[in-house]
Amino acid sequence: MARLKKETQFNLTYFFIAIIAILLIQDFWAHKKNVAYIPYSEFRSNLKSGNISEISILDKQIRGAFKEQINNKKNFLTTRVESDLVKELEASGVKYNRVIENTFFKDILSWILPTFLFFAIWIYLMKKMAEKGGGVSGGFMSVGKSKAKVYVETDTKVSFNDVAGVDEAKAELTEVVNFLKSPDEYGILGARLPKGILLVGPPGTGKTLLAKAIAGEAGVPFFSISGSEFVEMFVGVGAARVRDLFEQARKKAPCIVFIDELDALGKVRSSGIHGGHDEKEQTLNQLLVELDGFDSKSGIVLLGATNRPEILDPALLRAGRFDRQVLVDRPDKIGRIQILNVHIKKIKIVDDLDLEQVAALTPGFTGADLENLVNEAALVATRRKSSDVSLDDFNVAIERIIAGLEKRNRLLNPFERKVVAYHEMGHAIVASSLPGSDPIHKISIIPRGIGALGYTIQRPIEDRFLMKKEELENKMSVLLGGRAAEKIVFNHLSTGASDDIMKATEIARSMVTKYGMVEDLGHVNYDDKQTSFLGTQSFSNMSRYGEKTTQAIDDSVKELIEKAYKKAIEILKEKQSILEESSNELLEKETLSETELKKYFI
Repeated sequence: MARLKKETQFNLTYFFIAIIAILLIQDFWAHKKNVAYIPYSEFRSNLKSGNISEISILDKQIRGAFKEQINNKKNFLTTRVESDLVKELEASGVKYNRVIENTFFKDILSWILPTFLFFAIWIYLMKKMAEKGGGVSGGFMSVGKSKAKVYVETDTKVSFNDVAGVDEAKAELTEVVNFLKSPDEYGILGARLPKGILLVGPPGTGKTLLAKAIAGEAGVPFFSISGSEFVEMFVGVGAARVRDLFEQARKKAPCIVFIDELDALGKVRSSGIHGGHDEKEQTLNQLLVELDGFDSKSGIVLLGATNRPEILDPALLRAGRFDRQVLVDRPDKIGRIQILNVHIKKIKIVDDLDLEQVAALTPGFTGADLENLVNEAALVATRRKSSDVSLDDFNVAIERIIAGLEKRNRLLNPFERKVVAYHEMGHAIVASSLPGSDPIHKISIIPRGIGALGYTIQRPIEDRFLMKKEELENKMSVLLGGRAAEKIVFNHLSTGASDDIMKATEIARSMVTKYGMVEDLGHVNYDDKQTSFLGTQSFSNMSRYGEKTTQAIDDSVKELIEKAYKKAIEILKEKQSILEESSNELLEKETLSETELKKYFI
């Protein structure tokens, strides 16, 4: 209805403009039709011949009337030329007068019209700048307005049934839904809902999906905005947007305000001598004020999401602001099965598809990763023109996601193929010989991705959250099994083990500096690195330790790696015949599955 009214107003405006334009054109045409524009010389001739009845003298023109029409026109207009015109008029007996022309409106238009045009151009350019910089469609004057998208129940069709693998987080947030539906029940004993709830977890675990599910379950308006959208090139705009957002929320209460990527807005403020005065800090200060200024009983629930909680300002996380943190972590095996069950509804699968096997091959996958996996498996099945998606399609999709795209056109010479085959079988044989190692699922010497010339995929039996020292040492031995095989068979070292060495060194350094697994260094943490859900780390500050301690750490790391390498050498020397036989079969077939490998690992 509002849109129809707006279109009607738009059409009426153009109608009136068209009517005025027609009237102006008509007046101009009538004036031009009845008035003859004659040269000054012709005016003098008519004056001498007595064919002029009267004239009006203006500053720059002479306007008058003929006694007898010329070209069917009674009136005339000519440009004034200075002369002794008055004497001639008196001699001719023509009635004349002096007219003082009123130029007020012309003068006003000569000033207003250029100013108006300049202002219109300026408004247009500012509007484009505001839109390019992330402003709302209202133009430059509305850059301080919030750009939060408002979803109501009919728009937010997501419910808790669409969110799987995060049962603990859903249980925490169910309380928020119940409060929004019946706030009076929660106030009987004087309890209040937390003002702010922070969803914390790695990227792709479903934080935004959870926030939408709360709005969908509660059936309340849902304000969604990213933390980066508050910050603009104009100082003070972010703070104005925060005020505007909460003003909108108060009008729509009960409602949910969701700020995604909160770390873009709530980063730790400057600790310099003079403090910080930039746009981000002003915006954060305004958010803190707004958090203190509203009562949770009003029905406004503030949700935030971040995968970098370690950089958030402490004032933002204190009690009374974002005072409840809900961890949305990577799902375990059961959670991955639940997530896969949600996403496979969109594709056609075989009747006997075992999702447990798919979940076992995807440890560490987030909800977004699993959704991508299901889509990749469907694409694989489509390429082979199948009517449904099978387990083999999922296996191919997993390999593509983990190892990269197959590079069958990358031709290796016979010697390189042989080195890669022995290298990969070295990993597999060491893994099968050590207790606690995950079973081998597949080995291939087909190059994949950017630099992988071959790969070995292990299938975890279960999700692990704790590992013993012996298990970590065995893991390093498996990583170094490829290099050990090259050394035994070819008596050389190649560049193919660079990634294995890096991972083994990282494990060994963590054992020494983080886990306190070296007796000589004691149960002390020597690692100053701060990890985040993004997986990034800051550099360790080893300078605060003495030279002897630093040297002891380096020696311990080297000792652990050498011990693991020697263990791999011993295992492969004992099973060199299996290494030869299995490597030759791998060279012939290029890929060996779990079933084909069982005969070597019994």
